Amino acid sequence: MRCFTVLGPSQTGKSTVVEKLSSLEGPPRKSSSPYGLNLTEFTFANETWCALDAPGPNEALAHVQHALLASDACILCISPAPEEAVLAAPYLRVIEASGTPCILFVNRIDEPRGRLRDVIAALQDYANHALLLRQIPIREGDRIVGSCDLISERAWRYREGQTSALIAIPESTAEREQEARTELLEHLSEFDDWLLEELIEDREPASDALYAISSRVLKENRVIPVLIGAASHGNGMMRLMKALRHEAPPVAALRQRLARAGAVDEGKLTAVSFHAYHRQNIGKTVLVRALGEGLRQGASLGGSSLGPVQDPANGRSNAAVAPAPGDVFAAVKSDHLPVPSLLTSDATVAPPEWTEPPTPMLERILIPGSERDENKLSETLAKLSETDRGLIVLQEEGTGAQLVRAQGPVHLRDLCRTLADVFHIDVTDRTPSPIYRETIAKSSDVHYRHRKQTGGAGQFADVKLNIHPNARGQGFTFNETVKGGVVPRNYIPAVEAGAREAMEKGPLGFQVIDVGVTLSDGQHHAVDSSEHAFRTASKMGVRQALSEGSTVLMQPIFRSEIHIPSVYSGNLVQIVSALKGQVLGFDRDEASKGWDIFRALVPGSALDDLARALRSATQGIGYFSKAFDHFEELYGKEADAVIRAHETARVEH
Repeated sequence: MRCFTVLGPSQTGKSTVVEKLSSLEGPPRKSSSPYGLNLTEFTFANETWCALDAPGPNEALAHVQHALLASDACILCISPAPEEAVLAAPYLRVIEASGTPCILFVNRIDEPRGRLRDVIAALQDYANHALLLRQIPIREGDRIVGSCDLISERAWRYREGQTSALIAIPESTAEREQEARTELLEHLSEFDDWLLEELIEDREPASDALYAISSRVLKENRVIPVLIGAASHGNGMMRLMKALRHEAPPVAALRQRLARAGAVDEGKLTAVSFHAYHRQNIGKTVLVRALGEGLRQGASLGGSSLGPVQDPANGRSNAAVAPAPGDVFAAVKSDHLPVPSLLTSDATVAPPEWTEPPTPMLERILIPGSERDENKLSETLAKLSETDRGLIVLQEEGTGAQLVRAQGPVHLRDLCRTLADVFHIDVTDRTPSPIYRETIAKSSDVHYRHRKQTGGAGQFADVKLNIHPNARGQGFTFNETVKGGVVPRNYIPAVEAGAREAMEKGPLGFQVIDVGVTLSDGQHHAVDSSEHAFRTASKMGVRQALSEGSTVLMQPIFRSEIHIPSVYSGNLVQIVSALKGQVLGFDRDEASKGWDIFRALVPGSALDDLARALRSATQGIGYFSKAFDHFEELYGKEADAVIRAHETARVEH
């Protein structure tokens, strides 16, 4: 079986391309997962093929990456509009990072919204590989009615629902065809000395030789050839499928590529797991592509026995058939297989770094509809995070509520639907509260005496404390300067412990930070003093001092790294400034052509707005990662609003 992924932005007709390709020589067999990855098996030219139709939204990029991990080649579908070329930038970046040979297919060519050469030029801004036109359109006025192959120099006229008709190259197209063919041959000659010599000697190379060179440079992932068509009308599908058949490398090349990327012995690399999902009454289903021999139900894979093997298209058992190298199969009751991973018979190996999904930008608290589902929700989210690496599951500080980090609103909606449909857990969501702190602006001294007599031994402790602000980021400190044993040495740790307890909640209701406490004097009683008494005296004394110390609210500031295509960079300073953030600088992304990396400091309360603004300004392409940097003071109406909201939430709970 040969396997390829069809990927690209939404609304570029990916599913239609798969449907038409898979139906060229008979009916296909199709299955889909809750994550939007569709799998289609079909036969073409007496070979079995598997097409992975990857979901289009940028929020599903993790599943796109995993599909590429199991693919011999891929087809990147794009729009014929030059201004929409940027939408393909995330996919070009992933394709090039993965090393997957790629054919770029300009779909819906019958809806021209610009010149093809402008589309390719715009895309080239985001691709390190040369994008080589292999076909050019034939126009009649404003309509595109066919295509011309630049290697064979043959022209076809599109026919609705039928194979294209072979025609002579129209005179109106001849000059453009020669220009584009010359450019193609010059690029190909960079990878073939024979062709370079032929061109220098001004000899016309044979078409068969050119096809062989084209096939080799694609298998070696040297260039990205560009084909055109209109899948909805069946135009260009046969040419695209033939290009895949002749030019996509075999599964042995994938095995070699993965072994090299994962630092695994190629001879031991048996399979790759690339997708997983949960089904009612069945559990976890793992999609696996065989890379070597010897796989069957009960065989050792990933360090344990492989569970029942099923046909991924219909779910029927394949226990009697051993998957051959290249075959895709579904494994159930094989929960030991992580996804994605490289698999040997006795171990699982982490996938290459390029499979890491973008950092999730949307944080939400999930609230179960009933108390009965609270424990179930925690266990279920842990399961789902195993099959969806774009999802991160945490607990909210302070409440312990289930906090999820999703790629965006579509990803969150799909998660909630899976919880309801598969696990019967209905949830609502809310925005988590930013983590605020408080500190003091001035020093104060306090003398606190704790005395309690309840019959029998009493409680007595007397402390004199100085409470003062520390430098930002210094945290809590404790010192003592007592003399003469007025506070016995064995009670001083209890004084520190009491001071630390007082820091857990200040007058504003938040944890206190960057405060120092110094014990300067005190008294004790030979009978009634104890560690508990001194701990209590210290805690109550520090609380009293904090209430007298001009408390200041502190907001968290995060250092954000924002990744966006360069065409959108001009908008970013304004976006960050509007959120009261600070741009620290930006650089070209050396790993991704056409992308910039911005570094900025952003208040924690503005991160949700940053994600929303970034999605809007970059058509869903831009994303950011974050790391806590420091706390800084927050004053005025904003601080008052935070304090009131916190108090209201405390009363309600």
